[in-house]
Amino acid sequence: MIARFTIGLIAVLAMAIGGCTSKGYVDRSIADVQAKIGAQLDTVRAQSSTNANDIQKLTALTDELSTKIGKTPNQVAGFENYRVIWQGSVNFDFDSERITDVSSEILNGLGQKMSDVPASILEIAGYTDKNGTAKYNFRLGLMRSESVKTYLVDKYGLGLYRMYTISYGMTKPIALPDQAHANAKNRRVELKLWGPIEQSS
Repeated sequence: MIARFTIGLIAVLAMAIGGCTSKGYVDRSIADVQAKIGAQLDTVRAQSSTNANDIQKLTALTDELSTKIGKTPNQVAGFENYRVIWQGSVNFDFDSERITDVSSEILNGLGQKMSDVPASILEIAGYTDKNGTAKYNFRLGLMRSESVKTYLVDKYGLGLYRMYTISYGMTKPIALPDQAHANAKNRRVELKLWGPIEQSS
């Protein structure tokens, strides 16, 4: 962006010098362009600073929630004998939290498993691709997690206390930008079902 401003400045100066030999006119033109560039640079810097601050805050929040999730459920009193008895993921369309037909098939299997193991607890983690701001993607990841939870509650009557959600936004991609269909792979919710060891077979 700064390069475009510089090119614009050169173009204006060339026009000013070519069209009028008055030094005062050229000086005024330079001053006007410099003022515009300065204002635009301030705007760019402010936006960059805001995005950086948003990313820093969201990263700190994600780390804090991750720490809490890392202790749940198998490190919490009463859940020492829990382990992951099922895990999977569902994907989403671009900029959407809607459950697709393919995702509903996976969630139906999960819902039945949770009904069969009434003491099980579900971890629901939402992710996004790299498009958009960190703040927006954090919210979108959470909306995807909540969509999964709502689907399971509505269709299987599962208790809300058995499911907890988190968003990692765009911070933990599983596919790099140079990989095929990277964005589609990163638009996902990862699921881990925890259950008592004696009921996990």
